[in-house]
Amino acid sequence: MPEIMLKGYLCERCRHKWVPKEDVKPRVCPKCKSPYWDTPRKLGIK
Repeated sequence: MPEIMLKGYLCERCRHKWVPKEDVKPRVCPKCKSPYWDTPRKLGIK
């Protein structure tokens, strides 16, 4: 059986994976609604 590769996105905040319906880059993560889904979380040192 052949394998199928799908291109999708991964939220850097909640680690949610999804395949978009359109070819445009998503503005927010569909699960956590974060607009910073493509930016890794920075760990702050206090």
